[in-house]
Amino acid sequence: MKNSDAVWDLVEKKREAFCSLSDRVWDTPETNYEEYSSSAAHAAMLETEGFRVARGIAGMPTAVMGEAGEGGPVIAILGEFDALPGLSQEAGIAEERPLVVGGNGHGCGHNLLGAGSMMAATAVKDYLEANRIKARIRYYGCPAEEGGSSKGFMVRAGVFDDVDIAISWHPAPFAGVNNPISLACNEINFHFSGRASHAAASPHLGRSALDAVELMNVGVNYLREHMPSTARIHYAVTDTGGHAPNVVQARATVRYLVRARSLPELLDLSARVRNVADGAALMTGTTVRSEIVSGDANLVGNTPLESLMHSHLERLGPPVFDEEDRDLAAKFQETFSKEDIASSFERFGLKVRRGVALCDTIFPPESGNGTLVGSTDVGTVSWIVPTVQMRGATYAIGTPGHSWQLVAQGKLPAAHKGMEHAAKVMASTALDLILKPDLIAAAKADHAARLDGTPFVNPIPDDVDPPLPEKRDA
Repeated sequence: MKNSDAVWDLVEKKREAFCSLSDRVWDTPETNYEEYSSSAAHAAMLETEGFRVARGIAGMPTAVMGEAGEGGPVIAILGEFDALPGLSQEAGIAEERPLVVGGNGHGCGHNLLGAGSMMAATAVKDYLEANRIKARIRYYGCPAEEGGSSKGFMVRAGVFDDVDIAISWHPAPFAGVNNPISLACNEINFHFSGRASHAAASPHLGRSALDAVELMNVGVNYLREHMPSTARIHYAVTDTGGHAPNVVQARATVRYLVRARSLPELLDLSARVRNVADGAALMTGTTVRSEIVSGDANLVGNTPLESLMHSHLERLGPPVFDEEDRDLAAKFQETFSKEDIASSFERFGLKVRRGVALCDTIFPPESGNGTLVGSTDVGTVSWIVPTVQMRGATYAIGTPGHSWQLVAQGKLPAAHKGMEHAAKVMASTALDLILKPDLIAAAKADHAARLDGTPFVNPIPDDVDPPLPEKRDA
């Protein structure tokens, strides 16, 4: 295990630089495809660390990739740096206090995610150089994970085609190998068009697009009883057609997020939702046009990779937090409900323990409640490349995702310690794969067996472009 010890030392040497990078990204929270400052900071750090840097990959201005090394296997470590709207929050305090009312905030820890992944990639690069080992390590800075599905567009552009193994992580309350269960999804706009008229003097001449939206929502609500229990459907009316009640609305748009356990199940459920939309249009004498905005495939697991990563987690142990870290985490726990805290333990297959504020254990593989999961564009990568992902303990147990509490903890020493811990595990996992080619072969065999007879269909059609700001505003 001397190789692991050496690469862990290399991670530690980069602590100050990458904690600073994470904090700078936290300070400039940017949402889907607008992460210009964050992407530039990542590209600059890659250049400083000696990577060959490509910007604007797959036609996305904020996507960046750094590569180091020559020949041998290609190991990719995936990072993200997008924030969420409406979650601005002052750092380090356990009370809601926005820095900018209505502003953005890193409510999913992606400031840590990107910096930690690059930290791992840099340590592997330094080890390969010092020991003159033939291999290539890549860092992919992926924008717009929060509903933008950038990795799906990257897959479609072929940027992962020569990658042997992909590794990633995500901030969490506990550390361990991610249970490879997620929901495939599509975000779909349904644009209804009707005919305007005076709502009192000539209502019979109008054809209400807003009525069609409402009928579609009712129809989908009835559909919920007849879809798999693991599927999820959400919606938001994004255009009501106007604010005057005395005008029959000639246009209206509703955006649906359809989720299912697998790609084939997603395609079937999305078709049924479209049928409901067609029925709503027929009932109201309107027309409807659907438009896919984004989409993610479900995660494909990989037992050899998960076993390998878990072995490194067990050897390293959980992150080492001090009493000051735990005391501050306990203050944040005072803002959570008992249900929040219990749910955190249960989600990761752990027994609920009162009075425990920060992670002190490694959760076992394939643990937790597999019915309460979301979606991630890492799933699309996992259909193309054998992929493994870990959870890194960076915040208080019970912290709700996408919350001001998570934003507030994003620059704390505990967050930095959890990020470094994840970087060590990813770096040693990557190095083991490079030094032991049989591990890569086993991972590829497992991947092929899982997908046998199930062809990959990218949930983002070929004619859909990334929803870049200039296109949204056009």
